[in-house]
Amino acid sequence: MIGTPLSILDLSPIVEGGDARQALLNTIDLARHADAWGYTRYWLAEHHNMAGIASAATAVVVGQVAQATATMRVGAGGVMLANHAPLVIAEQFGTLAALFSGRIDLGVGRAPGTDRFTERALRRTLEGNIDDFPQDVLELQHYFKEPAPDQFVRAVPGAGLNVPIWILGSSLYGAQLAAALGLPYAFASHFAPAALMQAIAVYRQRFEPSAQLDKPYVMAGMTVVAADTDEEARFLRTSILQSFVNRRRGGMPGKLPPPVADFEDRVAPHERAMIKEALSCSAVGAPDTVEREIAAFVERTGADEVMITANIHDHTKRLRSFELVAGMMGADAELQRSAVRG
Repeated sequence: MIGTPLSILDLSPIVEGGDARQALLNTIDLARHADAWGYTRYWLAEHHNMAGIASAATAVVVGQVAQATATMRVGAGGVMLANHAPLVIAEQFGTLAALFSGRIDLGVGRAPGTDRFTERALRRTLEGNIDDFPQDVLELQHYFKEPAPDQFVRAVPGAGLNVPIWILGSSLYGAQLAAALGLPYAFASHFAPAALMQAIAVYRQRFEPSAQLDKPYVMAGMTVVAADTDEEARFLRTSILQSFVNRRRGGMPGKLPPPVADFEDRVAPHERAMIKEALSCSAVGAPDTVEREIAAFVERTGADEVMITANIHDHTKRLRSFELVAGMMGADAELQRSAVRG
């Protein structure tokens, strides 16, 4: 059994043959099941101008998932602060926290999550600077605190709600910032694992306790595809591989394709090498295989929590994958989930 809490990252994948409405309905359906299966939290990711991702209006989708569930924490993994004024995000997640008390998380990242043309469309200007990210995080924290008597600008709702903020990252930058501010740290090892071990070490070594968190807390991402057999799981994973290779070949982000047999045999050796490197933090196979690989990942990283993602074309197969993984969670994980949920 896996004694570490498990959570879900969902991009609301739009599949070939489907549309955004169905993707969002699938997200709500998966969230309801995940809540019953005992997952700790359910996060949605902000991406823009991507034909295969329906979670662009992240706060809206978070609200729908929170409404459809009862016990999981629900949040953003994450909101890209380069695209937004901190006050707007404080109001959005303050509203969510007011409606779903004690269940809302706010993970934030500094990348825009899109291309330069879409950045301009989002903000109407490119004067925003990702190097403003630390100041934006501090501003967010300020809006969530009890307002001072002479504070002119307040987040309503939001002020005094102390919505938990997480720092997201895939490099040492986020690790250093999370450590300096005493915030929990989520590493995007499910698609960018290169700096994982170094970032975790830096974060833990430099961590400064804060009002939100008294000791380091690391959540690491994994791509997990589980099925009744290793062969079926590897087949289902080819949807993810096709999307990955298409992006590396310079293609536009598209809808999630259906799986195909023997896909890895059809790609060039250098592409297989890229797949192996970028998706090294993965667990793919039957339950015994997946449980063994997740346990090894936790042992290697010392992660306090693992956030899994799985873009599987068939919704029924996707549900089955998360159900199988849920069956691997042990009593220790349940105790830790209860502590996290408060």
